[in-house]
Amino acid sequence: MASLSDRLAAAGVEADTDPLTAWVALRQAEGETVTIIDLYEMVASPRGLAAHELPLAERKSMWTAVMPARRPGFQQTDGSGRADDPPGVVPYDQSWPDRYAGWKARLSAQLGDGGERVEHVGSTAVPGLAAKPVIDIQVSVPDLASEDLYTAPLERSGVQLRYRDNQHRFFRPFPGRPWDVHVHVCAAGSPWERRHLLFRDYLRVSAAARAVYVDAKFAASGLWSGDRVGYNAAKTRVILDIMEKAETWAARGRR
Repeated sequence: MASLSDRLAAAGVEADTDPLTAWVALRQAEGETVTIIDLYEMVASPRGLAAHELPLAERKSMWTAVMPARRPGFQQTDGSGRADDPPGVVPYDQSWPDRYAGWKARLSAQLGDGGERVEHVGSTAVPGLAAKPVIDIQVSVPDLASEDLYTAPLERSGVQLRYRDNQHRFFRPFPGRPWDVHVHVCAAGSPWERRHLLFRDYLRVSAAARAVYVDAKFAASGLWSGDRVGYNAAKTRVILDIMEKAETWAARGRR
């Protein structure tokens, strides 16, 4: 892979461009393979530091700055911050399906007919796959913009709206409660809904994809401890490669 300086030059970014502006230009040129780790490197390199050696507080200050480019329409809700971080990656736990079932029952009881589809997604939905012990649940709704139909019901179940963007809404437990679930609300039939279901389904059938993904998880967890955005970014290229294979699998009738 080309060096970051060569990539910036290829994207037409001048050497003295401020890091955030340079990062946005690089993202426009290369797409979603450009992650916040590239921004970390732009800031760290002139100091003789590796990206993961930047102070965590400084890295966190960059997260919100890049979110509008990463997730168009991004808006974070006031009072939804947490001082802690979710747990690290652990081996697969046989209790995860039951934990999902419990949360699904709780969410469905509050949503009523407001949720067209409630699905277990993410790594905890893949038998045998190591993961952070946080259950990811995807709720598909008829109209994502009609937040009044699902926000209050979900918050009654114990999760708080953390942020919204053009494709989905993200909920997590209120501060002070165990960080054991994430709820992602998306529009029924949307690309967001399909992508996350396909990624899960392909991992369930492909031992090779699971092996590659779990290696990426443990490598990212070791290097980016305490930096959940860096942790997710470090897996990006592996996820995109798995998704490419998943699309081929889907096009062949999932055979």
